[in-house]
Amino acid sequence: MNSPHVPAPVRPLYRRHRFRSAALAATVAALLLGAAGKAPATPAAPDQAGPPVVADCPAALAGKARCYTGQDGNGAHYALAVPTRWNGSLVVHAHGGPDLGDASDPARSTEDLERWAVMVEEGYAWAGSSYRRGGYGTRMAAADTESVRRVFLDRFGKPERTYVHGQSWGGNVAAKVAETYGTKPGAYDGVLLTNGVLGGGSRGYDYRVDLRVVYQYYCGNHPRPTEPRYPLWQGLRPDSTMTSAGLSARLRECTGFDAGPAERTALQQRNLDDILAVTGIPERSLESHLRFATFTFRDIVSTRLGGRNPFSNRGVRYAGSHDDRALNAGVERFSADPAARRDLSWDSDLTGRVALPVLTLHAIDDPTAFVEHESAYRATLRGAGREHRLVQTFTRESEHSGLSSAEYANSIAALDRWARTGHQPTPRSLAASCAVFDRSRGTGCFYDPEFRPSPYASRVLPRPGGLAWPAMTAARERAWGRIDGVGIAP
Repeated sequence: MNSPHVPAPVRPLYRRHRFRSAALAATVAALLLGAAGKAPATPAAPDQAGPPVVADCPAALAGKARCYTGQDGNGAHYALAVPTRWNGSLVVHAHGGPDLGDASDPARSTEDLERWAVMVEEGYAWAGSSYRRGGYGTRMAAADTESVRRVFLDRFGKPERTYVHGQSWGGNVAAKVAETYGTKPGAYDGVLLTNGVLGGGSRGYDYRVDLRVVYQYYCGNHPRPTEPRYPLWQGLRPDSTMTSAGLSARLRECTGFDAGPAERTALQQRNLDDILAVTGIPERSLESHLRFATFTFRDIVSTRLGGRNPFSNRGVRYAGSHDDRALNAGVERFSADPAARRDLSWDSDLTGRVALPVLTLHAIDDPTAFVEHESAYRATLRGAGREHRLVQTFTRESEHSGLSSAEYANSIAALDRWARTGHQPTPRSLAASCAVFDRSRGTGCFYDPEFRPSPYASRVLPRPGGLAWPAMTAARERAWGRIDGVGIAP
């Protein structure tokens, strides 16, 4: 039976691809049956990657798909899924993070498949990479995302349509995929970005830079006066053994962040109030943002940029505290190393030069990737003359890591119709069509078609020269790309 969500004109293709995908999957499964019961094979070395092997599907997809895992030529683990009722199209997923492990984590891609099972349940094949290593590297992650698309093509043939989807930092990765690989005819047909970090690396983390220095001004325990000093733009000194639990203890000591107001001291409450008011970070995500400004900053600076500083807060005036004059006089100040900032920008900033339909979905009260990231992305595409390729939708939700399954199903279906027919959806049409999917999903539809986010600079204090978008023009990207060793090494 054909899926009721597939447009009528493509039903013959749906049937043809369903049988083709099932046959191909069965062929691969038959070839691998001889390995059943043997000891697990040693993971393939990067230059000895083998074909995908049959794997158990997540419980939500049991009996609905055939699942496979493998490792590509760069050592990145991946997971694939082909629905038993394949509609002929493929979703290539870029995961968020970045995770900070040294090596590719085989569990990450299978966990993402479970988390995004809705796509496979809607009839789309799935391909997701764990990336070849942990740590920051947007272009590296984009290359590994393109790699898993090619793995799928090698084993199951070319899909009728291919869409790249990115969540959180994966939104930055997927947008980079679209700009870097989406110009090749037939590679990708559309882009879905959900709760995406779309401001790029050179500006997208400025509010965490501010958190790092404002926190230290009020708390003075990261580092403590008795500990070795280091510039705060490092996030954490390279040889520190601090853990996430240790950082949480320091945050608790200073602000009582995880206690009730009645359990905090007067000083803790004032510290907490000042930090939140100045940075604009929600109380419920304060700890996670401070972790990023500590451990991920260390990865970016010490591991990826060789100890060079890409961040600046020179010229920023902090406001909203009980004593702004004292804060601005006492907060640590620093300027970016131009070459380090260039390398971070080239790796992660977006030019807006997309040739594909782009649909975004973002929670208005996202506490991690503020909804104003969408303003930065629209301004980026506008600056590149590509704003007409963008449709943005917003929901009255307040989570970052997951939105309503009905909305995800609605979004990929709308993108698919747009790519197939050329009929561009609108926020209002998406709000109306969601009810069809919610009848089976039952997770709700929370669209607000009238919402428009404020400018990025209204939420994140701009640095001098930081109001024009794109942050990296296509011409600058080309010029920088000719510099030996530019960017962040894979």
